[in-house]
Amino acid sequence: MPKLGMPEIRRPQLIDATMAVVNDVGLSNASVALISRKAGVSPGIINHYFGGKHGLMEETMRAVLRQLSVSVKTRLQQVDKRDIAGRIQAIVAGNFDDYQMESKVVKTWLAFWAHAMHDSQLHRLQQINEQRLLSHLRYELKQVLPAEQAAFVAQGIAALIDGIWLRGALHPEGICAEKAKLIISDYLDKQLSPYLPRQ
Repeated sequence: MPKLGMPEIRRPQLIDATMAVVNDVGLSNASVALISRKAGVSPGIINHYFGGKHGLMEETMRAVLRQLSVSVKTRLQQVDKRDIAGRIQAIVAGNFDDYQMESKVVKTWLAFWAHAMHDSQLHRLQQINEQRLLSHLRYELKQVLPAEQAAFVAQGIAALIDGIWLRGALHPEGICAEKAKLIISDYLDKQLSPYLPRQ
């Protein structure tokens, strides 16, 4: 966590610079000197408030995760609580939000996932993100499915979100949000149809 007293105007500036440098040269080559130059601040600011590159990367991912959470919650607020399929689709749409698919954000996610396997703090952030997604999905699915089946389908949707996102991130044409939504919607329809009343 950054130290208290970090000027709020500097925080988004440094986060944006971190993602821009990761986008340009990758996390391994994203030095404090490069990031500080991109942000127009001295390297000492980063070292003082974030303890170096690692702390800044952690804070950058926290910002990306906060944005993801806001995106999902905003979409859920716009859907009737009785429209379970619509609410699941809102969660999916939040994960494929325009911001999450920007090149610099995509590359930051890829760097985060790669390093989370070997870094306890980043791993903890990844677990929080995963549990938040599964919790949202299970909550909605349990309105129409038995608890065990809701957990199973939630895992399936989460795997589709991550898998489609990752495949798209590594594809030259990038992530196609509309195709992702169609694939997941098809899966969801097949899972829900035995439990919903026939029209």
